[in-house]
Amino acid sequence: MSPQGTAETWEDDAHHVALVTGAARGLGACIAARLYDRGYRVALTDLDEEAAVKTAAELDPEGRNAIGLALDVRDKDAFLRVRDQLVDRWDAVSVLVNNAGYYTTESLMDITADNFTSVVSTNLNGTFFGCQVFGAYFAARGYGRIVNIASLAGQNGGTATGAHYAAAKGGVATLTKVFARELGPQGVTVNAVSPGPQDLPVVRRMVAPDKLAQIEASIPMGRLGRPQFIADMVVLLAAEHADAVTGACWDANGGLYMR
Repeated sequence: MSPQGTAETWEDDAHHVALVTGAARGLGACIAARLYDRGYRVALTDLDEEAAVKTAAELDPEGRNAIGLALDVRDKDAFLRVRDQLVDRWDAVSVLVNNAGYYTTESLMDITADNFTSVVSTNLNGTFFGCQVFGAYFAARGYGRIVNIASLAGQNGGTATGAHYAAAKGGVATLTKVFARELGPQGVTVNAVSPGPQDLPVVRRMVAPDKLAQIEASIPMGRLGRPQFIADMVVLLAAEHADAVTGACWDANGGLYMR
């Protein structure tokens, strides 16, 4: 990798411009911060534009190398608009991290058609549109890195975050392989990272302490995952020398799922 956080990296390396979806908070914000620390120019996009702008400003108050933008991943045209904005601003984009996600906790037999569509459209359709728009752009340039954030739920059929979420994330893992095969000959890698339960504020806010203790006890490593490590995995897959890995799904679940 290039030197961490140096002006030389930001100004001279076209392979160090990254877009992260769902980056206003949580895991997406952690990934964006890690990329920024490693010398990437980073666009933090989110449905909540105000929050994305605020988080980007915390990284780079001057807004030269980190910006916040509105992006509804359910809208393919929105990806096209953001792509054009970034090319106009920084000349090129080289990395896409499809992180945006959404879930509602509902019992399997109570999921409505509208709720199923809503969850799938963000988690699966959003990943598809991102891969499609930026995959074509990267292929035309002859270089690119796409990292999709999958989930343990999509691998083991877990429904703690809803069956619709699990189904969508399973689809993300499959799309990763499909796009990897399509785009590999054009110098574009497409990979996924599949986290288990993470130690994030949203998790501690939404899960009762006794339930959280049960979850931690069920993990062979005895603790929730560290978002910073997930971010490190993304940075590694985004590296220029990571071309030996494509179509892969890297697990980080503390031993909850082994294959």
